[in-house]
Amino acid sequence: MAVDYGRVDFDQQGQVDQIVPWLLENELLYAVYDCKGAGTGFVGITNKRLIFYDRAFLLKRKAFVSVPYSKITAVGSIDEGRGLFGATSELVVKSGVEQYHFEFRGGDKAQRAYRLIMTEVLQIEPA
Repeated sequence: MAVDYGRVDFDQQGQVDQIVPWLLENELLYAVYDCKGAGTGFVGITNKRLIFYDRAFLLKRKAFVSVPYSKITAVGSIDEGRGLFGATSELVVKSGVEQYHFEFRGGDKAQRAYRLIMTEVLQIEPA
């Protein structure tokens, strides 16, 4: 699958290169953001799902995890008393009983990720 790197917002090209083989036909990659802290190494945002590299998933083994937008039930921003997206860099994505925490490298990346995710989630909502 060929990816137009000029159309993908990313922190590190190596992370994009790791996600590309997992993309499906007709799947568009919007962004790949590096995450800090334990657990998630980076998250890819496509037009169909979130794909993230999780170092703590499945009994401390590394895994690529996919969460289709149809399974996402909530997206939250961690507010640490600095105002919504002011300085916060954390998002929580809820899917069923699972919660996935993403700590981005800056509030601007968290806000972009939120907008990309919610745009896709809301497109599948009934009118």
